[in-house]
Amino acid sequence: MKIEVLSWVLALSLLSGHATEAKTNIKKQPFGKTPEGSAADLYTLTNNKGMQAAITNFGGIVVQLRVPDRKGNLADVVLGYDDLDGYIHDKAYLGALIGRYGNRIAQGRFTLGGKAYTLARNNGENTLHGGLKGFNQALWRAKELPSKNGPALQLEYLSKDGEEGFPGNLSVKVIYTLTDDNELKIEYSATTDKETVVNLTNHSYFNLAGAGNGDILQHQVMLRADKFTPVSESLIPTGELRGVQGTPMDFRTPTAVGARIEQDDQQLKYGRGYDHNWVLESGGSKTPTLAATVFEPGTGRVLEVWTTEPGVQFYTGNFLDGAKGKSGKVYQRRYALCLETQHFPDSPNQPTFPSTVLKPGQRYHTVTIYKFSAR
Repeated sequence: MKIEVLSWVLALSLLSGHATEAKTNIKKQPFGKTPEGSAADLYTLTNNKGMQAAITNFGGIVVQLRVPDRKGNLADVVLGYDDLDGYIHDKAYLGALIGRYGNRIAQGRFTLGGKAYTLARNNGENTLHGGLKGFNQALWRAKELPSKNGPALQLEYLSKDGEEGFPGNLSVKVIYTLTDDNELKIEYSATTDKETVVNLTNHSYFNLAGAGNGDILQHQVMLRADKFTPVSESLIPTGELRGVQGTPMDFRTPTAVGARIEQDDQQLKYGRGYDHNWVLESGGSKTPTLAATVFEPGTGRVLEVWTTEPGVQFYTGNFLDGAKGKSGKVYQRRYALCLETQHFPDSPNQPTFPSTVLKPGQRYHTVTIYKFSAR
């Protein structure tokens, strides 16, 4: 009798263990080799509601994000490629972790602590998203983490002193958690041994109707921002914080992306559409606050962006050029939008902007949450 009881206890224990594993399920599989011959992997996270996020340790890239619509049907809502080779040759940063500095630094240079630094220029005369080989082309060290909120994947990378011209050995850690509330939570942290600048973000391209399923001009966007940072012709901020009222930049109430994107406005001409930093009302916060929402009328999918960052780059895929993506779908201009949470572009050269300086002994730490629902 005692043996039978023990058997049942053991069986229940095993079942309980399997239930816990299912809740924090991560499937690992090979994803090809880098140009240097190193093996990359793909990690598929599944929460207890069936939502999935596939992430590779090459570039920390979000390869796939399967999200339910109002009928419960899952679809992949991020642009990407079927294999590693697509990401190796990608010029649009699809789904990638961005660093050491997200967005642009004017003329590829800045001064810090009285010393001038020159960076690799990869966007005309400017540095964009970390330079010629940013974090999006790095192979990160991956580790599956135990989490009671859903499956979690930790990625680590050491950006060595002088990499792409940036000072200091920067130790970076990024944790992706797919919560059971259908949130993709991204937690960034970093430390340095020398004074440096850092601005990390994720560059996922969203189409809530499904990746490659037409343009995003009917997506309704709300941004909790009453100011934005206007730019010059080379898309470098002028230093001004300009009010959005009475301009095509006013998304304080939900507005279709295409409603004003073709207006005769100099800022829209410079960006070939929206490609600007909005100054969030929160000004940056210790805990994530709502920064933006996106609603796709056809499927009912809703995306909420919560962040501790002071800014968000709203980009409408203006430079997508017909690249062939997943399942052979072609990504045309404005087939997706990005909401890149961040400190402001060119902050190292803009003393009035929130500082992006990180010193030894300090810890860089930001959190962004992409939360999905349907209505």
